[in-house]
This record gives sequence, C-alpha cells and structure tokens, in this order.
Amino acid sequence: MRQRLSSEPDRYRGRRRVPTPPRSRYAAVVTSAFVGAGVVALGAASNLPDAKDVSPEVLQNLKSSQIAADALNSRTDDANRASRSNDRSEGAEEVSADVSAEDIYLLPLDDYQFTSAYGVRFGKLHAGIDLAAADGTPYKAVHAGTVTSAGYNGGYGYSITVLQKDGTEIIYAHSRRLLVKKGDEVKAGQVIAEVGNTGYSYGTHLHLEIHEKGTPVDPIVFLKERGVDIKLQIESVYAGLAAAEAAS
Repeated sequence: MRQRLSSEPDRYRGRRRVPTPPRSRYAAVVTSAFVGAGVVALGAASNLPDAKDVSPEVLQNLKSSQIAADALNSRTDDANRASRSNDRSEGAEEVSADVSAEDIYLLPLDDYQFTSAYGVRFGKLHAGIDLAAADGTPYKAVHAGTVTSAGYNGGYGYSITVLQKDGTEIIYAHSRRLLVKKGDEVKAGQVIAEVGNTGYSYGTHLHLEIHEKGTPVDPIVFLKERGVDIKLQIESVYAGLAAAEAAS
C-alpha cells in the first residue's frame, strides 16, 4: 500500500463536514415533524375557522339576532300568560252569571251509609232510597223550592215535601225533628230537619223520594244526571257556591 506523504495535496482539504446531530435531537426533530403534520391534517379535515378569523361584524350580527329572538320569546310568553288569565276570568264570570242557587243540587248529608235502593221490596215499591246516619244528624235540602208539607205523615213519620219550580217534588221522611214549616222557601244546602226513626222505619235513616209529574223516579239516576252521585258521595261542582248562598 502506498503511503500518503504529508506534502501531498489533501483532496478533502477545505471542505466542511456537517456534524451528525446527536441521536436524541434527531428523534425530537422527527417527532415534531410528524406532530405538526398531524395538526395540519386535523385542521384541514375539520374546516372549522379559528375564532380570531371570524369577522367582528358577523359576531355582532349574531348577538343582535339572539337578542331579538329572546325579546320575541318573552313577548310570546307574556301574551300566553295574559290569554290564560283572561280565560280564567271569563270562565269565572260565566259560572257566576250562569249558575244560580236555584240550579244547584247537593247531597242531603255530609256523611251516611247507603242502605236501600229504589225498587220493589217485600212485594211493594220502595219509591225512594235510604241513607243511614246517626239519630239527630242534621240533613239538608237537596234543591231549592217551597215547602208544601211539613209534619207527621203516617208511614213516612215526620216528613217534609219540597216543591221545585219545575213541578218536581222531593220528600224527606222518618225525621226526628223538623226545622222548617209549610210555606217556607228553602235553598240547596240549607239544613231543614234531623235524621230520625219515625213512621214505618227500621233504624235511624233518611228516606229520600223524588216525584216527577206525580210519579216516583229513582233518586240515584235523577240526581246523577244533575251532578250528584249518591253512592260515591260526590256533589255538584257548585257545592261551595250553594253553601255560601244558603248561609247568606
């Protein structure tokens, strides 16, 4: 092998060698490149503008539109509330105007036990219904009318007959004590007598009988058609109004 003399020209003399970067720096550069490429790719895929790139004018327009929408919704809510309030007021006025004490039907007792229905019993027509209650319990007029009879009446014992304006008669029988007399005007809900056991009676109870055009009818059916359910002990929706009217 030929040995190079120190006097020979060096072919590499004057050239600068690029030092190889340390392994750790090289890895960091490559990693950064890949991360940057990923961020660019995600940004391109999303197409979402950066907040600082949105025009201030567009933002202002959006804000104004939202304010207008909120104001419109507020006016709509106010209008709906006012409409509901008006509906309630009109409904109350209609009830006050259309309903009078003469139109109301109520339960005759606050608490009772239904013991006997309308129909044939012991071979005879039981022309009313029986409502058992304690002796001396106050009972009330079912409907407004004029007392046409008040006193002792054979098998009915102490009884009251109330004639309504339409000709219907309601008979309350087997009373212990009567609190009205013939000729009195009574209102629905007014206390007219006390439950008893007089006449042909088996135990203290109120016998309630209703006649239409002189003919007995089933009180349960008659009253249910007028908003009073004897079996369920439910009164007309105007019970409060009737009670206040009777008390005045």
